[in-house]
Amino acid sequence: MELKQMFLAQLEREAAAARKTIERVPEGHNDWKPHEKSMSLGYLAALVATMPGWAEFMIDRDELDLNDPSSEEFKTKALGTKDELLKRFEDGLVRSRKALNNTTEEHLLKRWRFAMGGQVMYEAPRYQALSESLFCHLAHHRGQLTVYLRLNDAKVPAIYGPSADEMH
Repeated sequence: MELKQMFLAQLEREAAAARKTIERVPEGHNDWKPHEKSMSLGYLAALVATMPGWAEFMIDRDELDLNDPSSEEFKTKALGTKDELLKRFEDGLVRSRKALNNTTEEHLLKRWRFAMGGQVMYEAPRYQALSESLFCHLAHHRGQLTVYLRLNDAKVPAIYGPSADEMH
């Protein structure tokens, strides 16, 4: 199996879980945090909604420097409604599918960098960056979001196994 086929399949699995989680985000709680050092619910929900779209820039760009003005569109910003979250999610998913379908195995072996202000924070072959910085990172933040859901009395979806809210 080619790497891109593996990543396309993983994107679909993880996107299904992310979609179910985003659909449960309660509106009107964007500023809520479980602790002063924690992300706000609105920021975290937007992060989970945008992460499936990251494959596009990880394939199409050799580097993402968040302090570069050309990267402004990639900075996470809280969104006002669940519909906005889902639209951003679906739009990113379409772009990532296209980027993965159009890439080559050779390109996935090339290095990709994440930087801030010119300082390299992470550098690895694209296939490794996709695995770690996209899929593992998405699972981590989606897990955080399910805790936020529970603490806001929203139903937690089943992701990799049953949820107490969906058991019969």
